[in-house]
Amino acid sequence: MRKIINRLISLLGKKGYSIDENLSILNLISIILSKILPIIRGFILKFSLKSSKGIVFLGKNSKIKFKSNIIFGNTVQIGDNVEINALSKSGVVIGDNFSILRNSIIECTGVISELGEGIVIGNNVGIAQNCFIQVRGRVIIGNNVIFGPNVSIFSENHNFEDISIPIKNQGTTRMGVIIEDDVWLGSGSKVLDGVKIGHGSIIAAGAIVNHNVPPFSIVGGIPGKVLKYRM
Repeated sequence: MRKIINRLISLLGKKGYSIDENLSILNLISIILSKILPIIRGFILKFSLKSSKGIVFLGKNSKIKFKSNIIFGNTVQIGDNVEINALSKSGVVIGDNFSILRNSIIECTGVISELGEGIVIGNNVGIAQNCFIQVRGRVIIGNNVIFGPNVSIFSENHNFEDISIPIKNQGTTRMGVIIEDDVWLGSGSKVLDGVKIGHGSIIAAGAIVNHNVPPFSIVGGIPGKVLKYRM
């Protein structure tokens, strides 16, 4: 049975993945049964999407808004209580083998007076619980990116230079965020508008990143600074 499950997982896109040998057959059966309703919900969702190449697992109480703006790759897993608001100029494009866990949010537009630009997410990206991705400027996330729990990305800043005008009336800047391939965003880290995080970098837990990050660097602190390089 384990071989069959490992084979199925591999066909779904997780190459080289193997379930833990300590899992009992009873636990495996329980896990398989728990996937039935998410597959049914995902199957129904697929008919409303712009396109979807493979299986979609959709958790309970999740809200997918403006579905016709969404493109899914092969094997997308959406946890419970997830919200994806795809209202934006170029929509939401998500690659193969993507997962987003409980209570996480991808929000493309806050007010309809100024739509968000859109977001592109690559292959093999995992977003943990309670993450928030604000898509006002364009957000690009590469392949093999890991989000720890409670990570936030912000792609907009409020202007505030004129003290005679309320901040909310001074408009915004939207430079966008780029996260290149093979980046690990540690738990609770925050990435601010205008930041590009280079290939292979690690952002330490709790760091606030407000400047570009060189490739293969380890960044920590508030504000985030390069602590060392992986090379």
